[in-house]
Amino acid sequence: MSYLQHPFGPLYNENSRVLILGSFPSVKSREQNFFYGHPQNRFWKVIAAVFGSPVPVSIEEKKQLILSNGLALWDSIASCEITGSSDASIRNARPNDIGLLLNRCKIERIYCNGRKSHELYCRYIEPQTGHAAICLPSTSPANAQWTLDKLIEAWSVTAS
Repeated sequence: MSYLQHPFGPLYNENSRVLILGSFPSVKSREQNFFYGHPQNRFWKVIAAVFGSPVPVSIEEKKQLILSNGLALWDSIASCEITGSSDASIRNARPNDIGLLLNRCKIERIYCNGRKSHELYCRYIEPQTGHAAICLPSTSPANAQWTLDKLIEAWSVTAS
């Protein structure tokens, strides 16, 4: 188990209205220095389907998809002990300062990608910000009981 710092900052701009929070970057995301880097994570397929866009391939295409649809991305955790990419292994988590992002754009809704992100958000961040977050089913390949179609349906709330 290694104690790691989050390797990159949030993705947002002045038009961001919906914040999506993961837990902590996976090994692949840490290698790419960008969100949802594991090829089997369904996040990019889900967001592309929700917004009627082609599935982005490059990091620039991914940034464009997020920012052009009023979204922002970050993670609940700033640093933690973690084994590989396993949310279940996360220990000694310290939260990101979401308040900084909330002060820089007009976030209206916050969604967490999976239970671990939501659990940590509720424990550490919501008491500081006063903003509740809604838990969406994880797009991780570990969440195999959720088909791509079911994920797209659940995640469609991010576009409304």
